[in-house]
Amino acid sequence: MDSKQLRHFVAVAELQHFTQAAKALHIAQPALSISIKKLEQNLGVALFRREDRKVSLTREGLVLFEHAKRVVQQLEDAQLAIDELKGLEKGEVRLGAPSMMGSYFFPEVLMAFKSRYPSLRLTLVDAGTRDIRQMLLNGELDIGVIDDENVPVDLETDHLFQAEMVAVVAKEHPFCQQDTVTFDDFFDHELVMFKPGYFHRNFIENQAKLCGKEMQFSFETNLLPMILSIVKHEFAITALLELVTQHEKDVVGIPFAPAVKIDLALAWRRDGYLSIADKTFIEFVKQYA
Repeated sequence: MDSKQLRHFVAVAELQHFTQAAKALHIAQPALSISIKKLEQNLGVALFRREDRKVSLTREGLVLFEHAKRVVQQLEDAQLAIDELKGLEKGEVRLGAPSMMGSYFFPEVLMAFKSRYPSLRLTLVDAGTRDIRQMLLNGELDIGVIDDENVPVDLETDHLFQAEMVAVVAKEHPFCQQDTVTFDDFFDHELVMFKPGYFHRNFIENQAKLCGKEMQFSFETNLLPMILSIVKHEFAITALLELVTQHEKDVVGIPFAPAVKIDLALAWRRDGYLSIADKTFIEFVKQYA
C-alpha cells in the first residue's frame, strides 16, 4: 500500500462514487479505477461492491477504511508540521461552535483575534455538539466547543467556562413574575427548541423523562433568530444559555430550580496535530473567557 492509493480509497469510500471521488481528488476517473484495482490486487481482497453507479464497502473494505482514515489524517498532519518548520504556517483556524456560542460569545473573540493576527484565516462552523465531536474526529475541524461530559477518548479538552441554562420567555409572560421556574411548570407550556444534536436539547429531553412529562413542540428549528422571534411573539417558550438573554432585550431568562450549570470546553483530536495558529487561538480564547 502507498499513501496515494489510501487517499484514493478513502475518497471513494466516503463519497461512494468513483466519478465524484475523481473530481474531489482532481484526477481522471480511469486513473482512480486503476489505483483502486491495484490496491485490491496487492491486498488480495475486494474492497468495494460495484452496483450500478454506486459502490459500497465490502467487509474487508470496512476494516481497511477505519485504519486508512487515521493514516491519511496523520499524513496530512505530518505535512502540516513540516510546512510550519519551513515557515509556512497553516494560517487558518477551523472552529466549530453551537449557535448560541457562535452568535453571542465568539464574534467579539474572533474580531479581537483577527485584529491581533491579521494574516490568519478564521472559519466558524455552526453545529450541534454531537456533530462538532464527529467533525473533530473526522479532521473536518481543528477546534470545537462542546459540553464537557462523556467526551470521547479520542478528544482532548480544556475547560472554557461554566454557563447557566435558563427558561426563556417573552417580557409579558407570567414566568417573569417568578424568581425561578421548575421543570414541571416549564413542560406545561408549548416549546420551540433546537433539533436533536445540540447539548441543551438533549438535556431538556432527559429532564422531561425524569419529570414524566411529554414535550409539547410548537416549533423545532436550528435557526436561533427564528427561535427568539417565536418566543418574543409569545407563540412558545424555550431554554437557552443565559448569555443569550443578556444580549436580547425583548426576552427574559428565568433560572431553573434547581439551577442548571453546563461546563463548556474547547476540544481537539488527541492524536491530531495542532498548528501554531490553533495553539495561539486556544490560548487567546482562554484569556478572553
